[in-house]
Amino acid sequence: MTSPSGHEPGPTEPTGATGATGPTEATEPTTATGPTEPTGATGPTGATGPTGATGPTGHTDPRVRPEPAPEPRVLCDARALAADPPLPGGVLWKLAEAGRQLDANLVRLAPGGRVAPHAEPDLDVLLFVVSGDGVLGAGAADEPRRLTEGATVWLPHGSTRSIAAGADGLSYLTVHRRRPGMRIRPHGGAS
Repeated sequence: MTSPSGHEPGPTEPTGATGATGPTEATEPTTATGPTEPTGATGPTGATGPTGATGPTGHTDPRVRPEPAPEPRVLCDARALAADPPLPGGVLWKLAEAGRQLDANLVRLAPGGRVAPHAEPDLDVLLFVVSGDGVLGAGAADEPRRLTEGATVWLPHGSTRSIAAGADGLSYLTVHRRRPGMRIRPHGGAS
């Protein structure tokens, strides 16, 4: 089932692999040199895929379900959200999938809204204008560059930028590498 924004929620619990009729039991084949890995074992945990996980004896544990393989899917309809935003300005949608390596946000600036000049020291950002128009201020001089629907902008890490929405507002998608977690660093060389 899809929400009005077009978001299709992912499965909350794996239901097993297609064609699997239930847990199967792995056996320990033996050779003249001793036991071997059960067919399908992938590492020290003995995970075997759709049939469950094997323990040290090689038998399948029916209580352990394998992680489902990641699958591509449609997350939202950015044009629909931008055309009828649920709020005049702010984040309309954000990528929140577990295990992701990217962050993405669909942002709406209300008419005349502005993001003040700032620099992102660590991350390159890709910005795609979904609807509306505005101005990108580039560099320390805040040099104006026109933004219109469909514009794709690269904001390299360390660069100074600002964004201002036009008379109809501005909706844009940003995508960048996922931010690292907070780090606590000593202040001024103190230990």
